[in-house]
Amino acid sequence: MEKNYIEGVKVKRLRMLPDERGRLMEILRCDDELFKQFGQVYMTTAYPGVVKGWHYHKTQTDTMAVVHGMMKLVLYDSREGSPTYNMVNEFFFGEHNPLVIQIPPFVFHGFKAISECEAIVINIPTEPYNYKHPDEFRVHPHQNDIPYDWDRKDG
Repeated sequence: MEKNYIEGVKVKRLRMLPDERGRLMEILRCDDELFKQFGQVYMTTAYPGVVKGWHYHKTQTDTMAVVHGMMKLVLYDSREGSPTYNMVNEFFFGEHNPLVIQIPPFVFHGFKAISECEAIVINIPTEPYNYKHPDEFRVHPHQNDIPYDWDRKDG
């Protein structure tokens, strides 16, 4: 895991508790250091190789974990005045690296399914989705000013 995170980003390794019946993994608890407030819980998926991004929120903090498959999550700090301005963080998380990652407002984020199966993300944002005035600001996944290339890095 990276130790040099964008200002406000928090990462917690999750524990898988298996037994003969199956397994259990806690993602977020109200007594957890990462817990801010509850807005809603939702699931989103991405098919293999699909990029979903870029976007940011002005108010909402996202707290997400991958519960099936693997994702590449990329964050970009475009906040002028931030000590990590222009920094990019890249995380590979999911079944083989169970993490919960918290993304503060104004940090661009996007993800790409890197497993051979559909990847499933659980997000626990601090705000409920506002259908009339969404707190979601998007840019094109490939044609933008963000210094990141979604292509796989072979070698």
